[in-house]
Amino acid sequence: MFGDVFTSWFLIPFLIFLARILDVSIGTIRIILIAKGLKKIAPILGFLESFIWIIAVSQIMLNLNNFYYYFAYSMGFATGTYFGIVLEEKLSLGFVIVRVITYKDATELVRHLRESNHPATVIDAEGQNGDVKVIFLVIKRSSSADLIQSIKHYNPNAFYTIEDVKFVSGGVFPSQTNPMFAGKYFRFITRKK
Repeated sequence: MFGDVFTSWFLIPFLIFLARILDVSIGTIRIILIAKGLKKIAPILGFLESFIWIIAVSQIMLNLNNFYYYFAYSMGFATGTYFGIVLEEKLSLGFVIVRVITYKDATELVRHLRESNHPATVIDAEGQNGDVKVIFLVIKRSSSADLIQSIKHYNPNAFYTIEDVKFVSGGVFPSQTNPMFAGKYFRFITRKK
């Protein structure tokens, strides 16, 4: 008797909750990989996502009058969305383009960027209040936190933007000493043709 109550009201809702966290996290990563052009791994993740989803939904369909199942399903979805986003940030897949607009001399910043293996393109431009330098960089997303620290150190009042880059071709990039997660473990799947 106690085992049936525990299973129906606690264990199965908990497993539904965990299944939703897993399948929604996988779905979030799958969508992000598609947006970054890594479309070969997406079907594999899609299979796992839908397989886990079917398992969770089938448990709900077996007992439609248990409110805890619905609650666990919804909470798992919300938590899985959060975990998926956090996981994607931790993986730091892909490249970003960084635009830096400096209102003071950018010589030291540019020198530091280039010495730190961040090839930079510098353009003279005119801003609202006079002459400015515009610095363009395409870097690995995993390097963006270090780059922001450098910008704040050498040119604290600089204006900068960071955007995802879907595809990179040509240019000067430092050799890859710390491969991205997807490139390291799934190179055969993610390789561009």
